[in-house]
Amino acid sequence: MKVIDKSVLKAAAERFYDYLFDIRGYAQKTVESYADAIDTMIADVTIVKEEEGIVLDLFAWRKRIQSLAKKSIALKLSAVRAFVGYLNENEGVRVALRADDSVKVPKTLPKPIDASLVSEVLEQSDRETRLIILMLYGLGLRISELATLPLDAIETEWVRVYGKGSKERRIPLPETLQKEIARYRKETGCRRYLFEKGGVPLSASQLRYRMQKAFRKHGIKASPHQLRHSFATHLLNNGARIADVSELLGHATMATTQIYTKLGSAKKMQSYMQAHPLASN
Repeated sequence: MKVIDKSVLKAAAERFYDYLFDIRGYAQKTVESYADAIDTMIADVTIVKEEEGIVLDLFAWRKRIQSLAKKSIALKLSAVRAFVGYLNENEGVRVALRADDSVKVPKTLPKPIDASLVSEVLEQSDRETRLIILMLYGLGLRISELATLPLDAIETEWVRVYGKGSKERRIPLPETLQKEIARYRKETGCRRYLFEKGGVPLSASQLRYRMQKAFRKHGIKASPHQLRHSFATHLLNNGARIADVSELLGHATMATTQIYTKLGSAKKMQSYMQAHPLASN
């Protein structure tokens, strides 16, 4: 069995960071957040050698980070688990974790972005970034779905998307988007994927970086998931049926959509004022 000590872990961690940046296409800041979690873990970890392999005991590290917010702890644990997965798959060692119990993070909904702000960002974005934002906000796609969207899935008036569990759904393609896609394809000459370089699809991280950079120029911190949430929220607020929105999002049940797309208080008040007998007096 390969001997593992902290110096070996540190060297492997550096290779892991290069892997995330060069192979997986992660943004520099994302890699730095991984490094922050993993480097402190290595400093505190107890390495236990067992017959089955190496066990990294995280007890001391978990004690160090216990005062952090639950979401921060969960993100750091995720980074460490990804590193251990890399060790097992790429470094030829058998590594397991101890004291890596998951942290229950309360579910929170991202705040939808006002449609006028989206329009403002679109007006000042280059062609590629504009189309990335339009596809996320106009179709409610997950960033992973957009990154792997093949050209043959884009029909004249519909887009075929394969979401979680390879489940197919069809999303209407507005005329505005049809024209944007046609112009973009003519300019770029993309052959297999909508967003590609040398025939290879751009990664989700690369698309996310372009989209977030465009919003940051306007002082807005936004994410692809926030655009997906805005897509659903704006549809519901303008009278779309929740069953239709659920299908467009690719949710397995409407219960998921009800949690994901809570109506704004203004819409609730409007509905009450229009529907309740007491409100008409």
